[in-house]
Amino acid sequence: MIKALAVAVSGVLAGSVAWANPYVNVENNAGYSGGDYLGATTDFHIGFEGSDGVYSYYAQGGPAFVSPQGEDGEFELSGKVGGNVQVAESVGIYGELSFLTAEDDPSVGTKLGVKWSF
Repeated sequence: MIKALAVAVSGVLAGSVAWANPYVNVENNAGYSGGDYLGATTDFHIGFEGSDGVYSYYAQGGPAFVSPQGEDGEFELSGKVGGNVQVAESVGIYGELSFLTAEDDPSVGTKLGVKWSF
């Protein structure tokens, strides 16, 4: 399933639809476990998105400030690519691939879902 999504997203990105709509996205993600604060990562991304009505997609990247609880924060590089395929008028399938560099432990994340609109 993940391979199929990757092929679909790469096909959309390589297609004839032009990139449009540049944007800036600042996003903070904080973590908690059992009520304890673990730390946060704040992304400072520049991105572009495009759509042709059936397919929509985006790519964004830039620095990320990683600040674990009780430690000095540092900047890393992060980014995301993702897309949506509208399979019916009220149903879309979406996915995202993200990364965050780190000296000892780089991370990659995936997101896959279905969205029904009412």
